[in-house]
Amino acid sequence: MLDPLICPQCGERTEQPQVRGELLHCVHCGHERAFRRLPLFALTGPSAGGKSTVGPLLARELGDTVVVLEQDVLWTAGLRDDDEGHPRFRSAWLRLAAMIHQSGRPVVLCGTVVPPELEPRPERVLFSAVHYLALTAEPEVLAARLRARPKWRAWDDDERIAEMLRFAAWLRVSAATLQPPVELIDTTDRSVDDTLRLCREWVLTRLPTVSARGRDG
Repeated sequence: MLDPLICPQCGERTEQPQVRGELLHCVHCGHERAFRRLPLFALTGPSAGGKSTVGPLLARELGDTVVVLEQDVLWTAGLRDDDEGHPRFRSAWLRLAAMIHQSGRPVVLCGTVVPPELEPRPERVLFSAVHYLALTAEPEVLAARLRARPKWRAWDDDERIAEMLRFAAWLRVSAATLQPPVELIDTTDRSVDDTLRLCREWVLTRLPTVSARGRDG
């Protein structure tokens, strides 16, 4: 059974997974199973920072090494919880990424997320580390990019744009002090090719060794 919260031995489910080294421990029956704890890569930043542009290119270049996923694909009615930080949504993504990791390839998750939204989740223990890289830009550039988006994205609301700009400003100030810190790439005047190069290097220099990725426990 792949779901890391459900024990394949007794079938019980836990809300607080326990990991011992490279083993997933069942709190109900004591069963332990081999479990790959790989790093998760969060490619984040404000909307219009460049995630949607770089993500598909990163998937094409590193498709044999990592799995690149778009966070918003699961932003569905059942997961749109109103609690601060959207904990149900975050937990669902952590569980999904942890299951994908059992294939041996780390996940690069593209979407607006910051450490305070992932690090406290019970499922965080399923990963060896979570690395955060934010793509951002100057306020006037972000605003112009948002207004130029297709109508279905609903960025014609000035207050919604202002809210995103406030988040971008907060991230610029807070990135280095968050735990773990968030690295920043300013895409204001940077070419897509250069941004892609930096993102690719960010992933490749943080990948586990081949032997660690292939270990079963």
